Amino acid sequence: MISALRGMKDVLPPQSGLYERIIKICEEVAKNYGYEFVLAPHLEQTALFRRSVGESSDIVGKEMYQFEDKGGNDVCLRPEGTAGVVRAFIEAKFDRAGGVRRYFYHGSMFRYERPQKGRLREFHQFGCECFGEPSVYEDASVILMINEIFSRLGIKTKLLINSLGDAASMGTYREKLVKFLDEHEGQICEDCKRRKLTNPIRVLDCKVESCQKIYENAPLIIGSLNDECAGEFKKLQEILSGNGVEFEIDPKLVRGLDYYCKTAFEFVSNEIGAQSAVAGGGRYDRLVEYLGGKASYGVGFAMGIERIMEILGGRESESKRNGVYIGAMDADGVDAVYKIAINLRKNLPVLVSYEPKKLQKHLNAADNANARVCLCVGEDELKSGKIWLKDLSEKAEKTIDLADLESELKRILNV
Repeated sequence: MISALRGMKDVLPPQSGLYERIIKICEEVAKNYGYEFVLAPHLEQTALFRRSVGESSDIVGKEMYQFEDKGGNDVCLRPEGTAGVVRAFIEAKFDRAGGVRRYFYHGSMFRYERPQKGRLREFHQFGCECFGEPSVYEDASVILMINEIFSRLGIKTKLLINSLGDAASMGTYREKLVKFLDEHEGQICEDCKRRKLTNPIRVLDCKVESCQKIYENAPLIIGSLNDECAGEFKKLQEILSGNGVEFEIDPKLVRGLDYYCKTAFEFVSNEIGAQSAVAGGGRYDRLVEYLGGKASYGVGFAMGIERIMEILGGRESESKRNGVYIGAMDADGVDAVYKIAINLRKNLPVLVSYEPKKLQKHLNAADNANARVCLCVGEDELKSGKIWLKDLSEKAEKTIDLADLESELKRILNV
């Protein structure tokens, strides 16, 4: 037997239905905030991610699915979604057209890392990117959008926020941080020594316990914010508080690349163990220019669909019955139930059985299909123009006229 590759996971019903529901809610909320769908390729030039994700990052250094194609091009499967959307934005010359553009995307991402709970080699993300809008109100809108998505899904999270300041603020902070790291050179791990030379603020992400203990006394970016950045960060907090969004300031929440600035945030959940981040993002006002476009403001986020599915997957509400099952009790009724099913399928989800069975076997099949309603036609029903119906959630059954069937099903299914 040929098996799926390690770290690649099939998504079959009922989990696939859960995936669809999550994406549907994400799309609905994003559209309400003025975002439009964009579809970018899974395969890109490796140079795109070397520039956007960073040469020194683990993603580029260790985790990309990178290869040379038959044309001799250095390509890779996308490890994240933002860079491809930015590339598409630049290639379409929207960076030179001016105005504000808002996009959302969803789909597969690929990273060659050790598979574990919460981490797969092929995983899925939903994300949004806004270009051309400098206002902190857009930063707040992105956060409120995610908050609304989690609210509709019934997921409780904690929001962490920070400000990375602008280029001047970050330059001042880096000097303070590098000086601190120099003073503790002999105590920090080898990865942190390397990061000190390439992306010093990434040391704050180190998971080594001894390093984290040292960094408890490290200088914080908030202490280096200039008046403009401090004012915008204060305004962000006011907007969130004014809209009932609780948050916690995490002064060690950082992004390791130069084009990130000002707002940084993460939504975390205590329902999925160590890999607790379920969404994150922030402002990246220099990324478009960094990738060869005309300078343009940018802010966005991405959320991990598998992690959301992990939270929702075990909940009883996700096994809620839905749809209609219809079957015949004798051979003469098969054509009739097929015709009924075809008509109902114009507006309702219907599963039809092509094999005549006794009533109990139809009920068992409907139950196994997790249908809400079981419909059955026998000889008596065929002659009288009626159909037998059972609501499998309410355990109520009756015989009704075929003329009333669709309206009754819509009432039961609440559609």
